[in-house]
Amino acid sequence: MKIGMVGLGKMGANMTRRLIEKGHQVVGFDLGADARAAVASYGADTASSLAELAGKLSAPRVAWVMVPAGKPTEDTVASLGQFFEAGDLVIDGGNSNFKEAVPYAAGLAERGVHFVDAGTSGGIWGLENGYCIMVGGSPEAVSIAEPIFLALAPEGGYAHVGPVGAGHFVKMVHNGIEYGLMEAYAEGFEIMSKADEFDLDLHEIASIWRYGSVVRSWLLDLAELALRPGAGFEDIEPYVVDSGEGRWTIEAALERDVPVPVIAVSLFRRFESREKDSYGLRLLAALRNQFGGHAVVRAGEKPPS
Repeated sequence: MKIGMVGLGKMGANMTRRLIEKGHQVVGFDLGADARAAVASYGADTASSLAELAGKLSAPRVAWVMVPAGKPTEDTVASLGQFFEAGDLVIDGGNSNFKEAVPYAAGLAERGVHFVDAGTSGGIWGLENGYCIMVGGSPEAVSIAEPIFLALAPEGGYAHVGPVGAGHFVKMVHNGIEYGLMEAYAEGFEIMSKADEFDLDLHEIASIWRYGSVVRSWLLDLAELALRPGAGFEDIEPYVVDSGEGRWTIEAALERDVPVPVIAVSLFRRFESREKDSYGLRLLAALRNQFGGHAVVRAGEKPPS
């Protein structure tokens, strides 16, 4: 199958590469010439504009949008709608607010263009391990791109979860849970970091907990990587950014009268991290870097505004 990939950052570039390795054809577009050249080096065709990308795809055209949420996604989806025709499909695979999906779909539907929201989890490890794909849209629209979803996901890691908006909603809750899990690990390691009387080796503890322990998980695997001697953990500032997904999860809970104390506290801890120093907050920052390649603030650097 042939697909356009719009946005060739950490996620978009790796997804492009995985699709090519699975036998699909990809036309990549990014504002950066270096990003386009990078995907071309492992077999992608490239385009220097959305119009050129549309011209290189065959009906039904499919484009996967992997750009920052908000106005960049809104503008990209609208622009693709101008170049696409009835029966074509636009997929939003970024971390967009689920409430934006219905307006995107309605705008495209005026031209007969389909829309699917694909919650995508896997971070910088998705190239090797595959991506968990949570898809929202009509059965007709989803079926057009299902070979792409199956190629990106590991076995059992893809599902059509509901109508337009459902994919981003499920991914939002997924990220809210992620906040809580990371906070629990951070708090536990914070306690152990203060137990001076035992002189604990926290890397060793993270390592052994990965085998047979009730609390073993992929996040714990990443904690072990972050805490390895020489990994630079000590240089990471305890400044933890939030992407917005945690906030949206709490808003959705409030709208539905659902108590979410763990997720709420984990978000507030990220706010708190911008004002104090702690081992646990440093681990939160390190974990975000491990799974998503998110930038960390290192000693001497200025935090993002």
